[in-house]
Amino acid sequence: MKKSEQISYNYLRRYIDSIRSVGRYSFTLEELQNEFNISYGALKQNLYRLKSKNEIAQVRQGFYVTIPPEYSKQGMLPPYLFIDDLMKSLNKPYYVALLSAAALHGAAHQQPMEFFVIVRTPAPRSINNKKLKISFFSKNNWEQDDIVQKATDAGYINISSPELTALDLLNYPQKIGLNRATTVLQELAPIMKISALVKTALRYQSTPVIQRLGYILDKILGEEKLAESLQKALNRRSSIPVLLSTQNENKGVTDETWKVIKNVEIESDL
Repeated sequence: MKKSEQISYNYLRRYIDSIRSVGRYSFTLEELQNEFNISYGALKQNLYRLKSKNEIAQVRQGFYVTIPPEYSKQGMLPPYLFIDDLMKSLNKPYYVALLSAAALHGAAHQQPMEFFVIVRTPAPRSINNKKLKISFFSKNNWEQDDIVQKATDAGYINISSPELTALDLLNYPQKIGLNRATTVLQELAPIMKISALVKTALRYQSTPVIQRLGYILDKILGEEKLAESLQKALNRRSSIPVLLSTQNENKGVTDETWKVIKNVEIESDL
């Protein structure tokens, strides 16, 4: 290795140590190019050396994370430690959602193998490799009142409130599955607030999702008070009969309270 390259490598290691010391776990290639007066080729070569030593990992093009000793075996950080920095680097409003949000709220029975993030349309390409799986879903808008800030070792991240999480779980049934969603809803129910659920449901765009959530809370989980709050939201909308499962055939008895056609049997795994 040339002396100049060795100097660059040492400076790079010190820089990574310095961002770790202030609680940061990630950095971008653009950031390094602004910090160091070295060629792009030399910078990439030194980053490759650090990757080969398992000191850093590449999340996506131009975005890297440092690997502390406690995560050396995995060779990757948990996404909640860098997701906020990643989304800022992409200039994308976001929130951690679905099973990942539920787990952060304490609904840990169904630990997800992938990390779920909802972003402002259009969504970036999902990340799927041996070390990391982040699934991005797009949404045109959401209310900031439905997002909560969660503290992590790397700062704060945006996650959906328990009430928004519950609704979103039934907005992506093909990804989550109704039985799995029902299990998570059973764990979320004790921390969901009736007043918050009414407000969140009133803001939620999909009426069929509200109907399905109301049906599951009421008829499957016996959470009558939470279900009643959704009925208040539905009373302000016009609704038509909807299938409980959009992936099953159009046959079944219609529940008159929720106008939900029961075309599949649902049960919680708890």
